Amino acid sequence: MLDLHFAPELRFFLTPRRRHGPVRVETEPTSTLGHVVQSLGVPLTEVGSLRVNGHPRPPAHRPCPGDVVDVLAVRWPQTPPFGHTRFLLDVHLGTLARRLRLLGVDTAYDNDRDDQALMEQANAEERVLLTRDRGLLRRRDLRAGAHIHQDHPDDQLREVLERFAPSLHPWTRCPACNGALAPAAKHQVQSRLEPGTRATYEAFSRCRSCGRVYWPGAHHPHLARIVHQAQEFVSDRST
Repeated sequence: MLDLHFAPELRFFLTPRRRHGPVRVETEPTSTLGHVVQSLGVPLTEVGSLRVNGHPRPPAHRPCPGDVVDVLAVRWPQTPPFGHTRFLLDVHLGTLARRLRLLGVDTAYDNDRDDQALMEQANAEERVLLTRDRGLLRRRDLRAGAHIHQDHPDDQLREVLERFAPSLHPWTRCPACNGALAPAAKHQVQSRLEPGTRATYEAFSRCRSCGRVYWPGAHHPHLARIVHQAQEFVSDRST
């Protein structure tokens, strides 16, 4: 038998009957520590370190009967293994994807990808896969991922900003496709504008990838409020 002690932050992933006190499980001699932890429902993406009888051990370590295992949560802010912070979001996090792009954070999103395609894209493009799907995070070959605990997009955004502390560059990415935005003169985009927009606005930007045109319309105060609140949150966390 193994005795596993999970950090409070990780008990959410355990079944309700295992969320209080140590977890005792039987294990096969060939089972790795990582396999045991994930078989209990805790993705390794959420684990900061593993200790066996007080000594650090990697997920590939094979524990012995009688071992006491401490499973510690990842420390925030977290630095991804790639050395840079960019994301891939699953189909259920579309609003969060648009808000991260609004803040200038490199964020890929596609509402028509299965789990295997998401994992392959995250690995190939060196992105952190953000999802609420615990099963997806437990895929063995996933290089970097994170579980989104919060339900509301405002809270989800704060969670990502606190966990990864990405650099913010507001108004530089297309909310629709993640492409880079560039200033555009009015005469360059006027053929794509409605008459009322042409008469009312003078400042425009255009996506270098998809060609969408943006201007500070009626929705701008709401978007500016999201940007301002995010910048304040990041500033408060750094002091």
